[in-house]
Amino acid sequence: MGKISCSCEKCQLKNLFFSHVNESELSSICDIKVEKHYSKGDIITTEGDKIDEFLYMKEGLVKLSKSTMDGKDQILSFSKPFDFVSLLSVFSSDEYKYSVTAIEDTTVCTLDLDVVKSYAKNNALFAMDLILNISEVTDKILIDNLAIKRKHLKGRVAHVLLYFSDYIYEKDEFELPISRREIAEYIGMTTENVIRTLSEFRKDKIIKIFGKDILIADKKRLQNISEFG
Repeated sequence: MGKISCSCEKCQLKNLFFSHVNESELSSICDIKVEKHYSKGDIITTEGDKIDEFLYMKEGLVKLSKSTMDGKDQILSFSKPFDFVSLLSVFSSDEYKYSVTAIEDTTVCTLDLDVVKSYAKNNALFAMDLILNISEVTDKILIDNLAIKRKHLKGRVAHVLLYFSDYIYEKDEFELPISRREIAEYIGMTTENVIRTLSEFRKDKIIKIFGKDILIADKKRLQNISEFG
C-alpha cells in the first residue's frame, strides 16, 4: 500500500460529496485528504478495526465481506469508484462490521472521521448528502441480496455475470475479478456448483471463457436464466 498527496481541483469528491462546502472549507479538506493505493488482494479495512477515517473509493474495485460463525467469509457486496465504502458502519459503530478488500488495484481517498462528523453537525445540506448516500448504499446491498436469494443456482450465477457486465464494466467481455470461490461466497452456493454451472453455460454457448476473461455470447438467454432461474 502506498500513500500520495492529493489535489481536489479535479476530484470527484468536490462534485459528489463536498458541493455544499465553500472554497475555503474545501481547501482545508484538501490539506488533510490523502490518497492511498492498494494492490489487488490488499485488505483495506478489517472487520473489528477501529473506525477513524472516512473512506471514498476513487479508482478500482473492492469487495465487502463479513466473517460467519464457522469462520468462513460471506461477501456482502462489491463497490466501484465513487462509492462510499465506509458508510455502513461509520456513524453506527466505533468498529467496522465488515472487511473491505481490493479485488483490483484500487485508490482510496481518506479523511479524518472527526472532520467529516464536524461538517455534518454544522452543515445541514452536507449532512443530507451523507444520509442520501448511506441510504443508497444500504438499498443497493438489500436489493442485490434479495434478488439473489429468490433465484436457484443457475439464476444466481447468471445474476453475478450480468452484474459485472452491466453494472461494473458496462460491456459483455471482461476479466472476471473474483474467483469461483468468491462467487460462491457471494451467492451462498458451493464452489463446485459454481464451476459446474459456468461449464454448463459455456457448453450451451451462453458464455465463452478464456482463462479469467468472460464473453457473454448470448445475453438474452443469460438474462432469462437470471430472471427465471
